Amino acid sequence: MEDPEQAMEDLLSSSGSRFEGVQVGNVRLTPSDVIQALAPQLSDERMERIDEIIAGRTYDVAPVVEGVINTGNVSAVMRTAEGLGFQPFHVIQNDVPFKHSARTTQGAQKWLDVHMWEKTAGCVSHLQEEGYSVVVTALTDSAVPLEEIDFTRKTALVFGNEAAGCTQTMLEMADQTCILPSPGFVQSYNISVAAAMSLYAAFAARVRHFGTNGNLSGTEQERLRADFYFRSVRSAQSILERWAEQNG
Repeated sequence: MEDPEQAMEDLLSSSGSRFEGVQVGNVRLTPSDVIQALAPQLSDERMERIDEIIAGRTYDVAPVVEGVINTGNVSAVMRTAEGLGFQPFHVIQNDVPFKHSARTTQGAQKWLDVHMWEKTAGCVSHLQEEGYSVVVTALTDSAVPLEEIDFTRKTALVFGNEAAGCTQTMLEMADQTCILPSPGFVQSYNISVAAAMSLYAAFAARVRHFGTNGNLSGTEQERLRADFYFRSVRSAQSILERWAEQNG
């Protein structure tokens, strides 16, 4: 069986990051260069599909998993986030050892901007500096129902460890806590279920308010288009090297 730590390392190493261009020798190709060079390698149908996906993308909701042990749970949350169009994804390890699961992301991780954090404080501070309201799904005295969260503003949704939940540091630094609807006997959900419920609630709220979930700027759309082209074309790096030589 694959080592859990290696499984998570493989997952994160294959994940996407914020695309700012491609280095080719001494030349830095811009997202515009990458699009121009790789577009001839893609079918019209593929480019149309990429445009449709980009139109539904947003950076205004950022899923965060903190101290999650099971690699399958991380994968499941990634799949939900990507499927609903939430581009950023944050993983806080907090020195927690991973446990392997056979569940996979189905490649969702490569279409996301994944950020890895060793500790909670650094991640939360970064998100708040970027203008996010950090909301933790946790049963606390001050928690409000999920439906009361304002997803029209930048929101980071935090999901904690399968057994212990979120850390005290996260609870102290967070801007708000919320609880999921639970009218049955069960008072808590598996993290993958909780994330699916929460992220869909965010998606639905944004569509009701804005008419769409997506709201990328022109620059952000171009950056993602270049990123998705690069990840969709085989031997993209070699093609870009030849293009740079020809357009030197």
